[in-house]
Amino acid sequence: MNLRIKKIDWYIIKKFMMTFFIALLLIIGIVIIFDISEKINHFVENHAPLRAIIFDYYLNWIPYFMNMFSPLFVFITVIFFTSRMAANSEIIAILSCGVSYSRMMRPYIISATLIALLSLGLNLWVIPRSNVQRVQFETRYVKQRNPFNSTHVHYQIDPGKFVYVESFSSWNNTAYNFTLEEIRDNKLVSKLSAETAVWDSTAGAWQLNRYFKRDYGDGLQDKVTSGARLDTVLSLTVTDFYRNKKTVETLPIKQLNQLIRTQNMRGDANVMYAEIEKHTRYALPFSAFILTIMGVCLSSRKRRGGIGLNIGIGIALSFTYILFLRFSQMFVYSGSMSPMLALWLPNIIFGIIAAVLYYKASR
Repeated sequence: MNLRIKKIDWYIIKKFMMTFFIALLLIIGIVIIFDISEKINHFVENHAPLRAIIFDYYLNWIPYFMNMFSPLFVFITVIFFTSRMAANSEIIAILSCGVSYSRMMRPYIISATLIALLSLGLNLWVIPRSNVQRVQFETRYVKQRNPFNSTHVHYQIDPGKFVYVESFSSWNNTAYNFTLEEIRDNKLVSKLSAETAVWDSTAGAWQLNRYFKRDYGDGLQDKVTSGARLDTVLSLTVTDFYRNKKTVETLPIKQLNQLIRTQNMRGDANVMYAEIEKHTRYALPFSAFILTIMGVCLSSRKRRGGIGLNIGIGIALSFTYILFLRFSQMFVYSGSMSPMLALWLPNIIFGIIAAVLYYKASR
């Protein structure tokens, strides 16, 4: 098989990539205008500086938005320029020269590979770092944060050590009704309770106020201690109480994997947010191949409706994919599917549809 890229390949690749980035710039510009009109009241009411709006929010929001809707951009791009090629009889000319349908698909797959690699790189390294400033900006100037962002928290911080917190206040970094239990061989060996546990950022430790500790021994040999204050270091920091759907978006893939391992060990229910984020980062770039194949198969033949009909079909299918990808997260929240299966389900279903369309188009 000759894998050398020929002129026709470069012709299609250039059309693909140029149309993709032009569509990207146009749509991003339009969406930014609508986003400003929607959030302008929040910016004014919270006195957001212009520099922060431009550099902290929108410059970091652009790669996030671009990657989130990349399936839409890829599908519209393929539908648009392939429909024009079909309308100008370029597809017929290519196939009539002895080029097979699968050979014609090669430059499309090469282009989809470049976009998928770009999307994967953004997902794993670039977007998480840019999301740090974006999320901070949204928290400060767009959305008000609830002072009690955690209630009834149960953690296994180490093997055999369990923490319970009735509520946590993010305003003063204080956990209320704090309890630490240590269990060995299915027996409770110690229990430490405190009215409040205040995070000391300087010492990196918790200050327990009005504490009561009981060490259980054999028979009646329990040891009880209490006091007004006790400083203790735990495998639990204040950042663990801020983990939510937004904060996992700020973690590069290495830290995200570490968080998943830690939360699984602790039995933290919020691990589903991290697992959804992880599998979305891998599943979304793969959609470039599926939607490219579908786009070529739907638009490589002339239609009476012309380009407009093909673009309409492309927008409808790409939005269906994006909605399906978001809707599949509900299966994770309800516990009916594992995060991996739920997030890859849209690719599996649309991959089958793409295979059927390719089989029919290549005949």
